[in-house]
Amino acid sequence: YRRRASWPRRARAGRIAPRPHACLKAALLCCLSGSGRISSRKPDRSLFLSEPVGRAVLIAGPTASGKSALALSLAEKLGGEVVNADSMQLYREMRVLTARPSEAEEARVPHHLYGVIPASAPLSAGLWAVRAAEVMREIAERGRLPIVVGGTGLYFRALTEGLSPIPQIPAAIREAVRSEVAEAGPHAHALLAEVDAVLAESIRPSDKQRIARGIEVFRATGRTLSAWQKEPPEPLVIGNFAKIVLVPERGWLRERIDRRFDLMLEEGALEEARAMAALDLDPALPAMKALGLRPLIRHLAGETSLEEAAEAGKRESRAYAKRQETWFRTQMISWKAFSTQLSESLNAEILSFIDDLGLTRS
Repeated sequence: YRRRASWPRRARAGRIAPRPHACLKAALLCCLSGSGRISSRKPDRSLFLSEPVGRAVLIAGPTASGKSALALSLAEKLGGEVVNADSMQLYREMRVLTARPSEAEEARVPHHLYGVIPASAPLSAGLWAVRAAEVMREIAERGRLPIVVGGTGLYFRALTEGLSPIPQIPAAIREAVRSEVAEAGPHAHALLAEVDAVLAESIRPSDKQRIARGIEVFRATGRTLSAWQKEPPEPLVIGNFAKIVLVPERGWLRERIDRRFDLMLEEGALEEARAMAALDLDPALPAMKALGLRPLIRHLAGETSLEEAAEAGKRESRAYAKRQETWFRTQMISWKAFSTQLSESLNAEILSFIDDLGLTRS
């Protein structure tokens, strides 16, 4: 009973009607001139029409908070389908390392946007939101309830609030800029300041990824990233949404993170890390920053013991959970927070909240 949306295959096959966000995707990719430069003119705002999806449940929460189990339970109770909003669970090579739902769990209700792109393919929040909006509409058209779940706060922002329409950067320009930034070392921040002084003021000199992003956008479009970010955003979906964020007690969460990492090792995380290392990917790719991946690769290279790698992976996960909690607390103020630990009583409380919003009635 698994109906998993592959990335753009269904649309290419002509089984869904063209939608405004097909245009949005084209606008993000843009037309390249012979020099590989992207047009810097302001986009046509008519391309950014919101997808009407009726009703949906959105569930955010830190890693290991139990949000995937909650989404599955709600989907079974409410006739829903689950849509992934976790940037790492998009990658097909790392089911265990990214704590993706198991094949048995995916068979219980339809799951979408899990394991749909290779680790070599970086994906922006904007392009994820375009595809997620399309999937949510398809689910709604089947008379079912979209349940979007994940821990990537920027994905939820892109989906519900919109992002500035910054074009996709050609791979050649991206790779050239990343090499220049790496070679420049501590002087990379000065390179950014030369082309986008406003952005440079808000970025730490050690943040090489954001420095490269600012330079590549200017080089590809002739317009600064800080100028692009001033474009007014539009939400990609509209409707009646239950916006839920899980905020469990920190000590309980730390214990769950540690137990889960041990379980992941038992279930094949080390083998996935070995396969990822064999791909010899650029360490700067987002997929290579999966929690616990780098410590396990260092262990496989003989640099550390397995125990040391496991402890490093747990530290990474705990630190990431703390950053997620900060994001949710400061960026999701209007979302309904549930601090109770995952349990049947929490499920009942959340179901009551969803019912009060009228989302249990199609």
